[in-house]
Amino acid sequence: MEMNLGTPKRRGLLALLLVHAGHPVAVQDIVDVLWGQDPPDRAVNVVQRHIGVLRRLLEPGLQVGSNSRWLVRGSGGYRLEVETDALDLLRFRALRRRAGAVAENGDAGQATKLMIEAMALWRGPAALGITSETRSHPVFTAVDQEHLAAVKEAAEYAQGAGADLGARVLAPLRQAAAQYPLDEALHAWLIELLAATGRQAEALDVHRTVRTRLADDLGVDPGPQLTDAQQSVLRRSANRRDTSSSGHGGSAVPDEGKEADQPEGTIPRTPIAVRPAQLPAELSVFTGRDAELDRFQRLLPAAGDCPSTLVISVIGGMAGVGKTTLAIHWAHQVADRFPDGQLFVNLRGFHPADSAMHPSEAARSLLEGLGVLARDIPADIEAASSLYRSLLAGRRVLIVLDNARDAEQIRPLLPGAPGSLVIVTSRNQLYGLVASEGAHAVMLDLLSHEEALRFLSRRLGADRVMGAARAATEITTLCGRLPLALAIVSARAILNPAHSLESIAAALREAHGGLDGFAVEPPLADARSAFSWSYHALTPSAARMFRLVSPHAGSECPIEAVASLVGEEVHQVRAPLAELVRAHLLTETVPGQFGCHELLRAYGTELGRGDGEEAAAARHRMLDHYLHSAYAADSALAPSRERIDLRAPSPGVTVMRFADQSAAADWLDANRTVLLSLIDQDARNGTGGHAWQMAVTLELYLDRSGCRSDQLAAQTAAVSAAQRLRDTLGLAHAHRTLGFVHGRLEHWDEAGSHLTRALELFAGLGDQAGEGRVRRYQAFLANRRGRNQEALEHYAVADALYRSAGHRNGEASISNEVGWTYILMGRYDEALDECGWALAVHRKTGDHNGQAAAWDSLGYAYHQLREYECALICYERALELYRAMRDRYLEADTLRHMGDTHQVVGRPAGAAHFWRQALRILAGMGHPEAAIVRGKLEKLVPADGMLLGV
Repeated sequence: MEMNLGTPKRRGLLALLLVHAGHPVAVQDIVDVLWGQDPPDRAVNVVQRHIGVLRRLLEPGLQVGSNSRWLVRGSGGYRLEVETDALDLLRFRALRRRAGAVAENGDAGQATKLMIEAMALWRGPAALGITSETRSHPVFTAVDQEHLAAVKEAAEYAQGAGADLGARVLAPLRQAAAQYPLDEALHAWLIELLAATGRQAEALDVHRTVRTRLADDLGVDPGPQLTDAQQSVLRRSANRRDTSSSGHGGSAVPDEGKEADQPEGTIPRTPIAVRPAQLPAELSVFTGRDAELDRFQRLLPAAGDCPSTLVISVIGGMAGVGKTTLAIHWAHQVADRFPDGQLFVNLRGFHPADSAMHPSEAARSLLEGLGVLARDIPADIEAASSLYRSLLAGRRVLIVLDNARDAEQIRPLLPGAPGSLVIVTSRNQLYGLVASEGAHAVMLDLLSHEEALRFLSRRLGADRVMGAARAATEITTLCGRLPLALAIVSARAILNPAHSLESIAAALREAHGGLDGFAVEPPLADARSAFSWSYHALTPSAARMFRLVSPHAGSECPIEAVASLVGEEVHQVRAPLAELVRAHLLTETVPGQFGCHELLRAYGTELGRGDGEEAAAARHRMLDHYLHSAYAADSALAPSRERIDLRAPSPGVTVMRFADQSAAADWLDANRTVLLSLIDQDARNGTGGHAWQMAVTLELYLDRSGCRSDQLAAQTAAVSAAQRLRDTLGLAHAHRTLGFVHGRLEHWDEAGSHLTRALELFAGLGDQAGEGRVRRYQAFLANRRGRNQEALEHYAVADALYRSAGHRNGEASISNEVGWTYILMGRYDEALDECGWALAVHRKTGDHNGQAAAWDSLGYAYHQLREYECALICYERALELYRAMRDRYLEADTLRHMGDTHQVVGRPAGAAHFWRQALRILAGMGHPEAAIVRGKLEKLVPADGMLLGV
């Protein structure tokens, strides 16, 4: 039940009665808590009036002069009758008592579970909604101390409860550490529990942070509890190193300021987040290329020697000649000489749709392989490349960059320090890398006649090949001695052991294929016979799948997209997929993801040109798959968000379903490149309907990711597509989303123009919710430009529109945004009321985005009211939610606010810590506000930049 309690004193009175629920509170004690040393003359009468109002609020039908069931007079004071299950504080105390009793009996696991349940009831400091003077009274600070003691008890119990339960205690423990930044015992428990749950590096980082804070704020060194906790972590790390095999099993954590012992002359090693092992499986029947392998081996220093250079090897050659196979084979041979791991990325340099991987996307993949969280990866390629090189400095990593287009695609992905090996494959010769980076180039030719025969022998058996030597030689000739074609023919021969090599050679002579576009290279033209022979041996369902999937089988095509392309259930496509994989016409790159070589894709695409309407229907189903799956992911990320209505997907379309926000965000991250490419392709070459709907559906995800260039391109394509379709509703939404992006980028004129056009279109459609949303965006722009009164006018119109449309969440969002505007205008108490109401509504509806925004606004209001600890607690809540939702920009905005609060209270190290995090995000986004944060850091620290660290 929501109640408008009115004045701060009345809120304080109810809070006091709740703290003492079930026990009488003397009138004089009430006066003391509410007014301190300076009560008004008629304070007792004022208390009585407040009690009367509270009674009527608690029992709306209560007559004046009647006795209350809940708020009772007696023993010289007032008592609030509350059942234990009706008040979180009473439940918290009861659970804490039970946990203590269980712990005494030796059941740490059950005690921890009870404390986790108890702490889940805690939503912030006691009586957060009352004045700071009243909150400072010991009766309320004592309740906060109850919570602090409970968190420490939970951490103690969790030490013996196992890693899973221990991990669940970390969140409340971190929140308490943020609220009490100088409590050494609390931070010692946090360090101990982090280490106990396998987070040694984070534990040491907490120790460094609190040590710096103690020195800056109090001028003291850590006490024995913190020191003992740190030594415990280091002992754990040492034990892990002792029980791990050399060079494997994760990183060791050396003592602070001290390198672990290393052989003389080796490169100093620093901890790495994960040890990547991304090399694809080695081909067990690899054969040939002896001269090239011998040349590669001479490039590396002798085993045990310290490498003095970065080794770059470029393997060039025509499509299908075996560049990737050779690169992977050599990489496996030398992998043990690079103990910090192996990275692999397919750069898609010669994809027929001209969708070569951008260096920033490749850098993202490599950084994720090194253990960097997606939210911490800069979008800007220079920043991402700098982070990548920093992580590789002092390490020995083997990096395979497969299928590169040109040197410009490669350069940002090269390490900046010696010790690593980079293997590059490309159809081009990459003279630029040879000339400027000193790369060693090896151009692969076709297999020799002897190598081609050995190739067949390794796969089919020497006896079978030697017993039909003339036919085997003819097969190698008909395949142009091209490894890809030979592999496909070998696979077919293995699947049909009764077929003689003579009959296979005859079939190849008679086969006819496509690939006319490759006819300029005779070996590729010769490969058509091998492809055609394998294709014609397929079952009809597998052949149809190959034709429909080939145009879309880039580096990865998920099984759900394959099912949608062919219009069948996922379980129905597994058999034909397996048949295509066995025939080497498709490759399962990772479980559930399929692709094929560019030559095979070109061949399959040519075969499919005769399918006409069926091919068009397949593409429409594929677009439906990605559109409706993106819509489902958006719904999981923000269930209460306003979104467009979609038509039902076409029959035969598989739509992804997501269990939670994390699964939805992971799917969007994994398919981001495909989704953006489909928006662009459909806007330019398709019907356009999928383009604008997909772009508008991805509005929130792209905004949270912070990559404004992608956001701008997608929404610009949406406007173009909707205009071409003459779709008024689509055009209204597209102008709205594009106007908002321009507003984010501070392109005021463009933003205003698009939003004005969107408002006109929504008004013409009679779409009040759409009008309300545009008005909110216009208010957002007005606030960003300092026009607060104009913003309030927009919000008033938007609120009326939302009320008329019955849009409860929209009203709550406007209330929070009005509260923010009040803060900008210095009307802080009004802001607390507006934002508090918004938070309550968003909690009821489960709108996490709305909750995060309200917590951030409350934090900013409390900061302006100089209630800094309350501000930090609110910011922590907002930060947790924004990170869970992967909203990069608003995460940075909250971090910036937290730094501001730490600066005001005289904690420069804390301010620098949060501003640095904000700067990394904003700089990675290329956002103009990065300069503001950088300026804050430069003013905070001396010229040597000791604290800056950016």
